Amino acid sequence: MGYILGINSVYHESAACLLKDGLPVAFVEEERLSRRKHAKEARVDNPDELPWLAIDYCLHEAGITFAEVTAIGYSFNPPKRLRNRGLGEPVISGDWGSEAGEDLFQQRLSLIPAAISQRAGFDMRDRFHWLDHHLCHAASAYLASPFSEAAILAIDGIGEFATAWLGHGEQTRMTSISEIEYPHSLGFLWEKLSVYLGFSPYDASKVMGLAAYGDPQVFAAGIDTLIRCVDGGRFEVASEILRFRSGDFQLLEELLGPRRKSGEPLEAHHAHIASALQTATDRVVLHLAAHLRAQTGSRHLCLAGGVALNCITNRLLQDSGLFDSLYIQPATHDAGTALGAALLLEHQIPHGAGRYVQEHAYLGPAYNEREITEALERHGLSYRRTRDPAGEAASLIASGAIVAWFQGRLEAGPRALGNRSLLADPRRREMRQTLNEKVKHREDFRPFAPAVLAEKAEDWFLGAGQSQSSDYMLFAYAARPERAAQIPAVVHADGTCRVQTVRAKTNPLFHRLLVEFNRLTGVPLVLNTSFNDSEPIVCSPDDAVRTFISTRIDILIIGDFIVDRRAGL
Repeated sequence: MGYILGINSVYHESAACLLKDGLPVAFVEEERLSRRKHAKEARVDNPDELPWLAIDYCLHEAGITFAEVTAIGYSFNPPKRLRNRGLGEPVISGDWGSEAGEDLFQQRLSLIPAAISQRAGFDMRDRFHWLDHHLCHAASAYLASPFSEAAILAIDGIGEFATAWLGHGEQTRMTSISEIEYPHSLGFLWEKLSVYLGFSPYDASKVMGLAAYGDPQVFAAGIDTLIRCVDGGRFEVASEILRFRSGDFQLLEELLGPRRKSGEPLEAHHAHIASALQTATDRVVLHLAAHLRAQTGSRHLCLAGGVALNCITNRLLQDSGLFDSLYIQPATHDAGTALGAALLLEHQIPHGAGRYVQEHAYLGPAYNEREITEALERHGLSYRRTRDPAGEAASLIASGAIVAWFQGRLEAGPRALGNRSLLADPRRREMRQTLNEKVKHREDFRPFAPAVLAEKAEDWFLGAGQSQSSDYMLFAYAARPERAAQIPAVVHADGTCRVQTVRAKTNPLFHRLLVEFNRLTGVPLVLNTSFNDSEPIVCSPDDAVRTFISTRIDILIIGDFIVDRRAGL
């Protein structure tokens, strides 16, 4: 079908993806280019705030204009949103769920085809397609998976009116089995409790990390009041208590106690609530998965949606025996619906093209030597060239240095996967505190992840590497007891690690770094965290240099060039 453009901007994680003959040319989140986290807020007045930087990058990478784009998919279907009003729930006037708010949302959505046409310089409305949000989530996983048949589960906060989609894929066809509808939303439950615990609605990962320090039984009854499994592969939430669209916490506080305000101390009962929420989530997702297994008979499962970023639940699902294999797309949150929208359009018309199988996440911008050296010189940094960036990085990490590692194309998705990473020695217990003090400026309870040679992963982590999606840091595996003491900087309080497996085929340079670190230390893994400081992961050389200068990172290795802070900037 030539070039197909997929776009997401309806709520947050705005992104664009361009396919050529069914294969991705480029896929990037707007936040990496705009330097604004999540690209934009989820508001009723801004779904037409399109990811123009991401779109322009995709077109530039392909060397084309809009004239050569045969179809555009937007990962939302406005008519299906019309049910979000008159539900009898408490709402904020002019906001989500209110008549005025939903009218404004629809009006702003309606502007999108004309805005794209104006940007293109000609009428593109006949090439523009509204697509169901959860179907785009499902397509991003299944149509990029290695499976020709699989059960599919897409689960997040909300799409149009659905909050979860259960389906089955055969070849390039996906069929719906059932949907769970608002207000019964696992994603919104996590957002509400994230705010209740003093974080932002985007901080589910913090709550997941905090859960390891709690006892799930302490608040089990309270959380079970908020969400329960029901027959038929469904779940229900206590919307009369949660009041998702009101900003009201009164009844939630009566159930769980006073909410924590941002900046207040974290106490044991906060961890107990997080732990009970995690346990309930495990139960609900396994319940949905068991229903899918019974309905489809499939031995494979594809997961998508923001809830699929929960690496604890993913590991339990993998260990459950319900399915032989799992696939989770690296950008499984809303950004991934840009890829899904493009793939959905690609396969709506049979044309004999083969299936795309996603083997890596490296689909964003790359930068040449001139662009790198210009950025270094623009900021007045002294640098030297190296013939062996991977070998030097391994040696520096082994000596205790924190190394900012910038190579190749930017990763898609929320995890740094070895091209825009901060790397450190996992053997040094103090490295967690050092990273937090020097660079990350984040809560001490949050874990750091290991990147491990795929061929050595099972030797260090129980069950690691069973899914290709372990390459995307989407599973938490238990460290083998005899190994855990050797890598204290990456073992969480519950003994697990959010592992990234690294393969020579998909990232040869990063793989070689790990091979060399293993040769030097006998440990085939390094601590890997995102190259950023309270901002989106760095994208360009300028981003990398600015972050390096504004923090206390020891070494920057960018392409074939090394900047050593210890030698003076």
